[in-house]
Amino acid sequence: MSPSRLPERVALVHDHLNQVGGAEKVLEVFHELFSDAPVYTLVHDPELTHRRFADWDIRSSFIERLPGGRRHFKWYLPLMPRAFERFDLSEYDLVLSDSSAFSKGVITRPGTLHVSYCHTPTRYLWSDRDTYVRELNTNWLVKRTLPILQRRLRHWDALAADRVNRFIANSHFVAGRIFNYYQRESTVIYPPVDVEQLQQHQPTTGEAYLLVARFRPYKRVDLAIRAANQHGARLDIIGSGEDEARLRKLAGPTVRFLGRVADIGEHLASCRAFINPQEEDFGIAAVEAMASGKPVIAYRAGGAKEIIQEGETGVFFDRQEPEALVAAMRRFESMTFDPERIQQAAQRFSRERFITELSTYLEGAWEAFRKQSHS
Repeated sequence: MSPSRLPERVALVHDHLNQVGGAEKVLEVFHELFSDAPVYTLVHDPELTHRRFADWDIRSSFIERLPGGRRHFKWYLPLMPRAFERFDLSEYDLVLSDSSAFSKGVITRPGTLHVSYCHTPTRYLWSDRDTYVRELNTNWLVKRTLPILQRRLRHWDALAADRVNRFIANSHFVAGRIFNYYQRESTVIYPPVDVEQLQQHQPTTGEAYLLVARFRPYKRVDLAIRAANQHGARLDIIGSGEDEARLRKLAGPTVRFLGRVADIGEHLASCRAFINPQEEDFGIAAVEAMASGKPVIAYRAGGAKEIIQEGETGVFFDRQEPEALVAAMRRFESMTFDPERIQQAAQRFSRERFITELSTYLEGAWEAFRKQSHS
């Protein structure tokens, strides 16, 4: 990216650095483009992120310094808006936030362009506000009072969205949510996937289906387990999280938990097919499976509808019920898929494509912002 086309004083803002998922992979590309830019975030846990960001200029909020703040930052949910508002970003000309929660709410000066890459409007405030409370593993008092806090945070979140100059959405599905909840237009740039790296593994014919997810209720890992139990199919699960104890109790003899895996490439290349039972904002793991030459069996909702072509790169099911998923698995087992064709379909989500599209977009946004500021 030409330094003459964009400002040198750039800051990156991220919700929290305590895991390595799709949002963190987007942040890595941001940092690749702006290697000198500091990263402002709620908390940074080097151990949980495998020291992946250890040599970056990370500037954490005051929440990290509160008792239990690093590992249990969710305790301080009411303080999160203030934590982002307290960051001093007055010295920067461009602020690029990477947000599915509160990082878009930073306050910038009038001469700063704030572009927010939105993975989704905050799920537990908007689209999942009711199910989040219902499925939360906590006492009745918290469940009774949380909706009050949600209403207050929802009001703040809507105001915070107005501070953003431009939104980028990670899918057309999310662009619809941004318009619905924030009344803002956005440009869709699909997130980056390391397609070339995953294609280094030669696809083989495996016996086990594969699922990769954080163990949270909305990921619907339980649905895949129940379907595997009912169908008698082998299912390997990569991941961990708060819902693990419940999921292990559900699992039958054909289900295997592999825990956290640093490199999932070999598992993807050797699985029978990838299971995507949840409604995803985009679905990076599904694209990773396709890059490995594997078809995806997915719930027909969210970003999956933009990724998967029925009969060519995967199979859909229409109800989040074990019987519907089992029927899709049986349908898949009667079909033939071309690994090379699936890998070719994954190319439109490559890291190189993301860098090109993002660079072009930022250059155009900055040029338009400068002209408007000087008019």
